[in-house]
Amino acid sequence: MNKLAFLALAGSLAASAPAVAQQAEKVDQAMIAKIKDEGLNRSKVMETAFYLTDVCGPRLANSEGLQRANQWTKTQLTKWGLVNANIEPWGDFGRGWDIEKSYVAMTKPYYHAMIGAPKAWTPSTSGPIKKQVVYVKAAAETDLDKYKGQLRDKIVITEVTSPPKAGFEPDAKRYTDEELQKMTAATAGPSARPALSDDAMAAYRARIALRGKITEFLMSEGASAVLSNPRGGSDGTFFTSNGAPYAADAKPVLPEIEMAPEDQLRMIRLVEGGIPVEVEMETITKFQTQDLKGYNVIAEIPGTDRKLKSEIVMLGGHLDSWHAATGATDNAAGCAVMMEAVRILKALNVKPKRTIRIALWGEEEEGLHGSKNYVKNHFGDPATMKMLPDHEKLAGYFNLDNGTGKIRGIYLQGNEAVAPIFTAWLQPFADLGATTITPRNTGGTDHLSFDAIGLPGFQFIQDGLDYGTRTHHTNMDTYERLQPDDLKQASVIVASFVYNTAMRDQKLPRKAMPQPKS
Repeated sequence: MNKLAFLALAGSLAASAPAVAQQAEKVDQAMIAKIKDEGLNRSKVMETAFYLTDVCGPRLANSEGLQRANQWTKTQLTKWGLVNANIEPWGDFGRGWDIEKSYVAMTKPYYHAMIGAPKAWTPSTSGPIKKQVVYVKAAAETDLDKYKGQLRDKIVITEVTSPPKAGFEPDAKRYTDEELQKMTAATAGPSARPALSDDAMAAYRARIALRGKITEFLMSEGASAVLSNPRGGSDGTFFTSNGAPYAADAKPVLPEIEMAPEDQLRMIRLVEGGIPVEVEMETITKFQTQDLKGYNVIAEIPGTDRKLKSEIVMLGGHLDSWHAATGATDNAAGCAVMMEAVRILKALNVKPKRTIRIALWGEEEEGLHGSKNYVKNHFGDPATMKMLPDHEKLAGYFNLDNGTGKIRGIYLQGNEAVAPIFTAWLQPFADLGATTITPRNTGGTDHLSFDAIGLPGFQFIQDGLDYGTRTHHTNMDTYERLQPDDLKQASVIVASFVYNTAMRDQKLPRKAMPQPKS
């Protein structure tokens, strides 16, 4: 066969692949059409997102905002007709924490209101304070010696390690056809979020250790408060930081405000120029120590098939957020989509063979705690690989937690046996831009808790938009960043995947069981 003939045959086979998969995997096209109609023309996804963000507010782990969201979602899911709605404890987490007041301004050499928010789980200031500013810069613990005796009753500014740079690329981007094709052609293996190299991990650990030494030094020297910018940002955007002391027995720390880098850098330049700087600030924060448990919100659409109703199809996203904004893209978007998916199915009065269970996870931001412990409590322990009876009953889990962008496909998480199945399931959504199946793994969110014990757990591929540049863990993660049409598209795709999984004769294929971690 000559080259041109071979290429023509290859093209013909590639073009017919979806049709072949469609023929092999049964898809109820009439039901998919109904799901599209309900989800695209009578959507409630933005209404749900409004309640999760503007009404419930920031949803930091074990905060009052997360408690409001837990109660509201449980009530709303029940109103839509789901059953067994429950705010289920997953285990011990730590202290709750909320902001009651936050104010910071430079008052000398002139007045300037500044952008910032208290770092999570830091204490209140001793009322309103107005203090001289000292700039502390330390690349090693020995660099702290020169500040001994200079910090008592002062407000300390720390270094901005990632100063703003001019942006010549748009904040928001969608995947190009070329990028999606590369994902399709990739092999299973490294996560789509590359792991840190050994050197990078060592440097990260060194930074964390140094940060702890600086905190201890400032406490011992009698500083009054800290102004910091640990992760950069630009244009008034700042990132919140992880590693806050939420444990019930955490060591005391100073009041601390994380700030927009432009404000931080202005003060640093003034101090380094020999010009005295004074800051006025007050934070009032509240710790909750009566209930140290973490919770997930669970609700179900019961299965109807006599043989299969004990089996479970799950979908979920994490309900908790960081506190400097209202956690719109991270992850009210994912939760609103998952809630909309089950609303669509209830509106259509589906009678699934398997039980459909939605889970809105708590305490994800501090280490996937809600989903990890749910899996451990219900399915099995990845440390020992000792499985519980329900491990055999899970047909599949679908997750959404990469912002507000529309779904472009799905990560197989190395489970290539599901490729022809998902190819058929995506085919009806090619006109909505969802066509990509990649064998690659992706990390950083709750499907990993299921994958860790050999359960088929999947995260959808989403357009990144401005998730990594503007909204993820920042003070700009608000309702305005949500894309209504993208969330509608995502809702109908998730609803169809969940419905198809619930109606299949067989559960989704599984990978080989992982080895015990212990």
